[in-house]
Amino acid sequence: MPCLVALIALFTPRFAIVLVVIFSDYIGRAYDTNVIPFLGFLFMPLTTLAYALAINAHGGVEGIYLFLIIAAALADFGVIGGGGGAVAIKAPGKS
Repeated sequence: MPCLVALIALFTPRFAIVLVVIFSDYIGRAYDTNVIPFLGFLFMPLTTLAYALAINAHGGVEGIYLFLIIAAALADFGVIGGGGGAVAIKAPGKS
């Protein structure tokens, strides 16, 4: 089951967060309040899942888990995955 949720998280991280919240306390153990996971759900879902993994699996954000959170944040910002290349720029004078 965890592998299935991990695959879902790569394609639809918001759906994965909903599944994790419904079927476990994984997010609740990582965060003290409900505000930060809700904001993470809206704006940075991969980073929210990566932070929950780091806290639950290791107990802190260091080593490979720090790299995982940085990679998730970059993916959320669109740096990884081609999200920034979606806008086409036309040359002046050409249609």
